[in-house]
Amino acid sequence: LQKHIQSPPKVCGKMCYVLMKPSLNFLTVSLVCEPNGAQADEELVWLRNGALINLKEGNDKGHSSVCVTPVIHEDNGAIFTCSLSKNSSASASVTLNVTCNYLFVPLLPHGPNLFGSEEVTVEEEAVLLLQCDTLANPPVSSVSWTVNGSKVNLEESGMAETNDGFKSKLTANKVERRLHEGTFNCSAVSSMYGVHTKTFYVKTIKFPLMPMIAGLVVVGLTALLAVLARWQRIMRVTHETLGKKGKPNISKLHF
Repeated sequence: LQKHIQSPPKVCGKMCYVLMKPSLNFLTVSLVCEPNGAQADEELVWLRNGALINLKEGNDKGHSSVCVTPVIHEDNGAIFTCSLSKNSSASASVTLNVTCNYLFVPLLPHGPNLFGSEEVTVEEEAVLLLQCDTLANPPVSSVSWTVNGSKVNLEESGMAETNDGFKSKLTANKVERRLHEGTFNCSAVSSMYGVHTKTFYVKTIKFPLMPMIAGLVVVGLTALLAVLARWQRIMRVTHETLGKKGKPNISKLHF
């Protein structure tokens, strides 16, 4: 069997390299398999990581192709196999493995504005969470955080940094204006793609006491009015009962 990559990706041996960039949202990879000589009429099958790929009628004899579209991060490391069908009269099958090693840059942040900035407003004493997507292939060599141009001092700022290879997160469990207000930068360094940075403009605000006080006042007044309304009803029933019989009829009192 012979194979070739019909789409642009670079091929080296059994590896095809596809560079995913933010502008290539619908990148397609086409893999073509062609039998030789006497095998030209034999039925062909495609597998992806050992799972059978459903081919359209006419795409399984003499010339068969599969398209991977759109290419996504999860396609990294997928193995595509083209071989003669087990139901074929051929006495042996020839298998060709093509591993597509999809390359993609770190996306900072999600969404169309990949290398932009984000404004964050947080209340004092609340939790602050900043995160950027650092997933890349090959993996980024390092991720760093700065605030107002200086490296974030985790001990002094009371912040914690975590990185699971997919996202880098910077967290403060109790926000203080003097420590956490400012310009934060998340920078991912890649040997292939260079440095990519996302900027966060963090603004802190005081805890809104007035709305909370207003809410408590409304709840208190509502409860007071309910009590007064119930008391007026009790007094009215009592007065009517005394006027008719000279003593209250307890059975008519409703609470």
